[in-house]
Parts: sequence; structure tokens; C-alpha cells
Amino acid sequence: MKKELHDYDVFPKVFPKDKEVEITIKPLGAHAAFTKDEYYMEILPLTTGPRWAFPDTSLATEEFKVKPDPDGCIRIKHVFKGEQEHYVRILKDNLRKDFQFSVYSVSEDLVGRYPFAGDLHMHTFRSDGGQSPAVVAANYRRHGYDFLAITDHRRYYPSLEAIDAYKDVDIEYTLIPGEEVHMPKGDSHHTNDVHMVNFGGKYSINALTTANSHIEEVGDDKSKRSIDGNCPETMTKEEFWDTIDKYAETLDIPEGVERFPFACCTWITEQVRKADGLSIFAHPYWIADVFHVPDSLTDALFEKKAFDAFEVLGGESYFAQNGFQTIYYYDQCAKGNKVPIVGSTDSHSSFNNRNAFICSTIVFAPENTRESIISSIKDYYSVAVDTISAEYRMVGDFRLVRYASFLYENFFPLHDELCYEEGLLMKRYATGEEDAEAQLKAIQGRMKRQREKYFAF
Repeated sequence: MKKELHDYDVFPKVFPKDKEVEITIKPLGAHAAFTKDEYYMEILPLTTGPRWAFPDTSLATEEFKVKPDPDGCIRIKHVFKGEQEHYVRILKDNLRKDFQFSVYSVSEDLVGRYPFAGDLHMHTFRSDGGQSPAVVAANYRRHGYDFLAITDHRRYYPSLEAIDAYKDVDIEYTLIPGEEVHMPKGDSHHTNDVHMVNFGGKYSINALTTANSHIEEVGDDKSKRSIDGNCPETMTKEEFWDTIDKYAETLDIPEGVERFPFACCTWITEQVRKADGLSIFAHPYWIADVFHVPDSLTDALFEKKAFDAFEVLGGESYFAQNGFQTIYYYDQCAKGNKVPIVGSTDSHSSFNNRNAFICSTIVFAPENTRESIISSIKDYYSVAVDTISAEYRMVGDFRLVRYASFLYENFFPLHDELCYEEGLLMKRYATGEEDAEAQLKAIQGRMKRQREKYFAF
């Protein structure tokens, strides 16, 4: 966390551009107090260049004097121009920088959209992960997630298990149903191993066939394969293969692309959409013997937009996966094949795992709900975050990446402190500690109040 965040509380941090806003700078302790009667202040937009080098374009830099209020805070009213970050500097007598803070003014389309961090693809011990769904959810809340979907291989019910574990307790954390979809394999002409994620679908796609781990382990009870008891009937694997063969006949499949995998991926996406979910195309450049998906199929899926979002970051820490996927994404954008993007850990353990926290997604959404998260991603209001190394990287539209980078340094460290405490209590609650429920109830509403404090919407 930056020193400024320890010593001063600056609010709001985000507000509409080109409108007057009052900023409060509050010292956090006597060591940070404003001890003088008057200070010089500068406000510098980041996009106009240094004033000594670009005198015509840096006219937006403003200087004035400010005085602390009786309560020790400094308050200023100012019109912050354009969508960008601004430095707010308080100067010493010799006009050298003493304190510097950052704030951000946003365009109208981002007003009312809050940043929510989360993960759309991870595993538990119900498939090949390390911990139970309830514990995985708690551990990632402690890490700073606002939303999360358990997406075990071939299984939807573990995501419902996580939701059910906390259904009777107050938390400000959105647990979303999901699964990694693997439809039954047959002969070489009826096999698809492309990994598609059903994020937020109201029912399971895996469990549409009886030849699946989900059905084998918990049966075909609709309460185990949907969030509301409503879902289609199941079919046999032979009926599934026949369905895909017939579906392929209706598609315009590019030459040189294997028909069954393309048709299966497209069919999965269609089913996820029917379930009101988000279909995610995962890790084509994962090295599973060789690259997991042939380039010809990846190109075709992008060209036909046979999914809702691309998992541009996730899974592995070697460059070939996330590096190639990032470059491929930008190449596709240049060709006119832009798609929404997400980043996910594809984690198989929520601790003692080098890949437990390597990627995530920031979604700019009006609310932290399943519906709002999905619709905002589809509307291109998401940024994928790479935290493989100490220096984070982001993928997405340039304007959103600049905004997300500001938030990552100036808002999320404060946000994560609140998440950490709730995550600890969630794990205590899930493992049977009697006082955890009362403590969770006592801290509810803090995340909402924090958003309202720092975002002047």
C-alpha cells in the first residue's frame, strides 16, 4: 500500500468529469497533521504533459492556496476536466512537493459503475482442486474478491454447495454458479476437448447428459443442477452426439476446421446463453502436450464469435499461455474480431499454490450481482489483471486499463482490507465457529459505505 493511503484519507476518489466536486483530505494521525495555516496546492492532469515542456497543452495545471479547516482536514472544490487521473499536490514553502494524492474523473458511461474484482474459473476438491467449495470461497474473499464462481470440471453442483454454505449469513460477497463444461467423448469423430466455462448459467450444461460426473455423483435432481429447479431434461451420450451431428449441419463451419469440436463449442455457448449465463472460451494456448486448441479452431471460434468472453489471462505462469493469448486478443481486435475478456486463476488450490492468485477480472458494473456482472462483461466493461509478478499487468481497452490501474493503486488496497476480515470470518463460519455469524452480521454494510464514500456517483 502506498504511504499516502496509510497517512491520509482522500475522498471521493472518483467522480464525474467536468463537474465541480469537493475533495476532502483527512490526516490519519498526528504525524500526518497539517500544521501550517496555509498551503500551496497544485492540480495536474496526467495527460497534458509537463508544463515546462508543453506550455500550450498543460494549461489545465492550476495553482492556489488552501487552509486547513478547524477539524484538521483540507477541503477543495474544483472542476476536474476530462476522463483521466489527476495529481493533487500540497507544496512546501519552497514549492517542492510535500504531499501528493491521486483522484480520477470519469466519463458519463462509467458514472454509476463500480469496480468489482473476482474470478470466473477455479476448482475445488469436488474435481481436481484442493479444498472444499466453502473454504475456497472464503479464502478468495480474504484475498480481495467481490464475486467468484466455482467451476469444477464436469460438475455444477459444487458451485451450488458454495452458495448454500453461506445462504443463512450476511455477507457482501457474490457467489455465482458455474462449471467447466466437458461433454461426453466418443470415437475420434465425436470428441471435443476445448474447455468452455459456464459462468452464471441458471442450470448445468454438463448435466444435460446422463454420461457425466455430475449426474453420476449426485443424480439428476433438478435442485442439484439448477439454481431454481428449472432446467431441461437429460439425454444419453448417444443422443448428445446425434444432436451435435445434426446441429453441425446448420452451421457455416470454415474449411479446415474439425466439425464436431466447432459445433460442440458453439452448441455449448448456445445452451449457456439459454441458461442466462456467460460462455467463456478458456486457455487455447495452455500447453497440454502441445497447444490445447488448434489455431484453425481458435481462429474460427473468434471469427464466428462462438463464445461470450475470452479468458485472455489465467491458469499458468509461463509466457506462452497468457502472453500469446494477450497478443492474439489484440491481433483479433485489429482484425475487427473484438470480444469481451476476463482473467481467471483457473486455480486448483486456494493456498500453497504458485498459481493461486495469478490473474483476476475487474468488472465495472452498477451492482455486484450475477446479472449485472454478466451484462457488464458482455458490454465490454471488464479488464483482465495479471499478477504473476510483483509488477501487475492489465489487458483491455486503454481507457479502462488506465482507470483500473489507478484503482489498483489507490482504491483496492483499502477495499482489500475489508475483504480480508470478512473472508476470515467466512471460513470460521463455514468450519463451525459459533461466534462467526454474529461477527459477520456486525460488519455488514461496510463495503457499500466504502463505495459510496470513494465514488461520488
